[in-house]
Amino acid sequence: MKKNRTIISIAITLVVIVAGLFLGFNHHAQAVNSDKYIQSSTPTLFFHGYGSSFNAETQMTNAIKDAGVTKTIVRVNVSPNGYVKMIGTIPKKAKNPLIEVNYDNNKMTDFHTAGEWVKNVIDLLRKDYKFNSVNLIGHSMGNMAINFYIMDNAGKKGMPKVNKVVDIAGHFNGILGRDDKPNQMKLKNNGEPTKLNSSYKELMKLRKVYPTNVDVLNIYGDKDDGTHSDGAVSNASSQSLRYLVKNRAHSYREKKIVGKMAQHSKLHENKQVDNLLVNFIWKK
Repeated sequence: MKKNRTIISIAITLVVIVAGLFLGFNHHAQAVNSDKYIQSSTPTLFFHGYGSSFNAETQMTNAIKDAGVTKTIVRVNVSPNGYVKMIGTIPKKAKNPLIEVNYDNNKMTDFHTAGEWVKNVIDLLRKDYKFNSVNLIGHSMGNMAINFYIMDNAGKKGMPKVNKVVDIAGHFNGILGRDDKPNQMKLKNNGEPTKLNSSYKELMKLRKVYPTNVDVLNIYGDKDDGTHSDGAVSNASSQSLRYLVKNRAHSYREKKIVGKMAQHSKLHENKQVDNLLVNFIWKK
């Protein structure tokens, strides 16, 4: 009996030691990452694409959290009539909180309305959590919601400034199989498409109102199969963003992802994209 008690005592001691080492390691890792990344109250909002949901955002948000950028991920659900509801809470002193936005009407093609819903999300967040700027990340049609929000709200008093924008797989001037074909669209030397679709014509207003403090990262995919596209959007359609914002944005850069994981719907599951997001938005 005494021997058994001794073994149990030793086992408990070992568990306590291992647990202490593990917690100590985690604490040290967090301290290192807090030195590595900007510690800010600025929230980063994620907007999914057509027919999708917040599930398309979770791989990115989890990767960002695992990198040590933040401890806070919450969701905001947008009903078909634009009503917004928070799922989760943001601590008042949260650093770099991530917001997964879910549109119940995930086939919204009225981009002005989609942009108004972006505003509804931001207004909801500001009720309980104070911030003066936002970062915006979109995939596919989520980019249209973001850019129409910016276009319709640029310069309005009381709105937080847009800090950084990441456009992933944006179809600013057409979608393959609808109003574009592989290798059909051409861009002039200044980035302007030779032929403009109706949405792009509306977005041309950005050339006059896009905020001059915003840093923009435009990520697009090339499957390397001769179509110069991610399978759904031509590279030219994605790159046409440059003409709309470059002469006003504080900075503009592009990154082409190549290969199988550059396919349209795989870009938000791509670890290279995760690293680009972390380094562009939060790295000191």
